[in-house]
Amino acid sequence: MDTPQQPQRTAGQTAADAVAADLIAAVEAAVAPAVPTRPAGPSATPATPPEPLAAPAPLATSYRDPAPVPAVGDALPVAQPGRPPMSAGATDASVVMLAAGGGVLMAGGGVGFALWALAGVDPLTLAVAAGAPVAILAALSRLVRRAGQAAQQAAPVTHHHTYTGPITQTHHTATTTTARGMFARTITKNGR
Repeated sequence: MDTPQQPQRTAGQTAADAVAADLIAAVEAAVAPAVPTRPAGPSATPATPPEPLAAPAPLATSYRDPAPVPAVGDALPVAQPGRPPMSAGATDASVVMLAAGGGVLMAGGGVGFALWALAGVDPLTLAVAAGAPVAILAALSRLVRRAGQAAQQAAPVTHHHTYTGPITQTHHTATTTTARGMFARTITKNGR
């Protein structure tokens, strides 16, 4: 193999120019044997084509160890990142506590925001707005109760009895109403 020629350096060249010239000379020397040459002249025969390159051998990209994995190893236990190991009950309890803490945080933030937003509202307006849902619920419950009572009284039960022989029938109804207040209960007692 021929030794590549070293470029001639002049006294005025800088170090960077010298490195660049060395690099160019090395690349030309590496490429020169791969370029086919033709002899000069009209009777020159064409150069033989280069031989095809052999395909590189395939490289292994993975490896599976055929040895069985031992059931119990001899390595010492190492603390794993994350939560420390706990029983299932302790893990469940900690998850519940974390979820409850998040819920309380969100509810508290919502209440705090609502109070901050309502800081400039007139107190009377705020009292009316807060009392309106309670009054609506009370009115609806009274309406449902009255509708149920009306449905019971709308179609009274009719009893048809056919008797043969002497019959004594006693019918007694006692009704007391002691309803006083918004959430009072009426008690009906039989008078026996």
